[in-house]
Parts: sequence; structure tokens; C-alpha cells
Amino acid sequence: MIGRLNHVAIAVSDLEAASNTYRNILGANVSEPVDLPDHGVTTVFVELPNTKIELLLPLGENSPIAKFVANNPSGGMHHVCYEVEDIIAARDKLVAEGARILGDGEPKIGAHGKPVLFLHPKDFCGTLVELEEV
Repeated sequence: MIGRLNHVAIAVSDLEAASNTYRNILGANVSEPVDLPDHGVTTVFVELPNTKIELLLPLGENSPIAKFVANNPSGGMHHVCYEVEDIIAARDKLVAEGARILGDGEPKIGAHGKPVLFLHPKDFCGTLVELEEV
């Protein structure tokens, strides 16, 4: 069902400093920041030859990653994102298998302008999983 790894997301407390680390120290191509109010984050993508790193900064007090960043002030891996061909079919199969979908279970538009869903970390080896339709 899952396809290639789309990205690994790292939550940070200073998006500019994190972007500079990837750009200036590691020599990566780093995108401009984009606010995603529906998800409560500001994102930057680090382009790699085989995937991407997404740097996440909480956007507002009610950001779903605010507590994560407060508990991990130097940052940390937040989630992994896998591609799926049909997000509704993937969701329905996962629910039938007993997996929990976060939120209301309906896809939202993600940072790439495509439908995404998040899966409960307790169902996936302690890792928050994002699915993105491609």
C-alpha cells in the first residue's frame, strides 16, 4: 500500500537557524518558509536527491506541535511521510485493520497541495505517520 518515503519531518524551535544549518553547513537546497494555518505550522523543505526533510515550526499557541517543541527545545524527529496512490482506499484499509486516523478521519490538504492523513503513533511503533496522496 505505501509507496516511497516522501519526507521526514523535524520539529524545531528556530526555523531560520535550522534552515541555515541545512543550507550553510550541509550545503542543501532549502525552500522558503510557508505558513500552513490549517495545520498550525510553518514549513520549510530541504531537498535531497532521494527524499526531503521537512522542518516544522509551531504556528500559533494552538499548534499541534507546540507541546512537542516545548518538550524538545533543540528539536527532534516529528513524523515520517509515505506516499499512497489513493488516500481514501488507504484510509479505509487501515481502519479495517484497526489503525486509528487522527482528527476527523478526513484528508486535509498538506504542504504540497495534496491530501494528507495522520496515523496514530501507538499503532505504528511509536512513530507518527503521515500519508500523502500522489
